[in-house]
Amino acid sequence: MDIVKIIGVGLIALIIIIILKQYRPEFTMYVSILAGVIILIMLVNPISGIINLINSIASRANINIQFIKILIKITGIAILTEFAVSICNDSGETAIASKIDVGGKIIIIGLSIPIIQTLMETILKVLP
Repeated sequence: MDIVKIIGVGLIALIIIIILKQYRPEFTMYVSILAGVIILIMLVNPISGIINLINSIASRANINIQFIKILIKITGIAILTEFAVSICNDSGETAIASKIDVGGKIIIIGLSIPIIQTLMETILKVLP
């Protein structure tokens, strides 16, 4: 099971971080980043399976594939932004974390404009 591997990587990283804090606290951030990257790499296959499933459902439902691509990009940006914000918060850099968070939200809003525009146009067509 993938979740057992993910939990294992997280717990091993936690143990290493606890030990490092006593002797070399400056290296704990690197272990945290490495553990996060390993976990993200472990999730590549499940994520690609989900994306393929969403694409097949969208093609059968005759949904514009561009909107699906936008939604997948938005989800990816949200996940990566949260990852970076967590690393910054773990390092005690809350100011940088909040700026990354705002930047991610602005990029997500920018990417969602075509969907919002199409939704508004559809609503205007329905309304008299």
